[in-house]
Parts: sequence; structure tokens; C-alpha cells
Amino acid sequence: MVVHPPKQETFDLVGYTNTDPKGIVRAVDEYRVTPWGLYMARPTPGRTQFHYLESWLLPALGLRANVFHFNPGYERPQDYYLDIGQITVGDTAWRAEDHYLDLVVYAGDRTDLIDGDELFAAHRDGLLTTEIAEAALQRVVVAVDGLARHNHDLNAWLAAGGMTLTWR
Repeated sequence: MVVHPPKQETFDLVGYTNTDPKGIVRAVDEYRVTPWGLYMARPTPGRTQFHYLESWLLPALGLRANVFHFNPGYERPQDYYLDIGQITVGDTAWRAEDHYLDLVVYAGDRTDLIDGDELFAAHRDGLLTTEIAEAALQRVVVAVDGLARHNHDLNAWLAAGGMTLTWR
């Protein structure tokens, strides 16, 4: 398996833009900074599968929680898609580095862990240190445990920890 370097993303709070891992800069409709995170809402021009994205960056948990607003014919039964990684908070910009592991949350039912193979391949290929790979695994365990204890309800789990998320 050939694996890409960790994806980097920038959230420019001043310019109201989001620069994705490929360097594409997209306009952001809304940023909201809270004591526990950053909310972002933006259109996704040029995407076939979905037309709008909402995300919460939660630095203390190393999570980015996403809601994709799918286009007709591309709907998925998932409620949330969680990226595991490192989030760096800045005064004018936040940065996220994706550490490969993802969780797909089906509220009230289950949470699926995906892309474990990518994490191990990235570590094997020297793209991630052992410390970063271990941190990613620890973050995913905390998230899966919290979600399981709250019936796979992301909002309930986070609210129990004082992080009240709001979505469109």
C-alpha cells in the first residue's frame, strides 16, 4: 500500500477561507470560535458527492467532526464523520493535520473505525513518528469509548464533557 503524507489543512479566521490538503482555497460562510473548538460551515463547489460541509475542530480530543450535506443519489446513512489528528489553535488561523484514522458514526447504532491500514503504512514508511501514531490510537480509543457510552450519539458524548455543538 502506497500512502500519502499526512493531510494538512488551514482555517483562516480573518480571510474566511479554508485551504484544503491539495492547496485549494474555499470561501467559508461561518466560523465560530468557542472555548472547546472551532465551527466551520462552507459550500463545497466542484464536489460530486456533497454540496456543503460543516465541521467542528476539537483540539483537546484531536477530533474533527464533520457533517456532509450529500447531493441526491450520493446520500449515506452516516450521521458524522470524524477525522483523528492534531489541531493547532492560532489567533488568526487554525491548522489541522490528519492522522489517517477515521470514525463513521451511525447515531444510536454503531461507530465504524476505518483507515487503520493507512495509519500503520504511514508509520512503516516514516511519515508518522511512533509517538504520533500512538497518540492517534489513543484519541480513537477515547472517542469510541465515549461514543459507545452515549449510544453512539456524538452530541450527547461531547455535551457530557461540556462541549455543546450546534449544527445547521
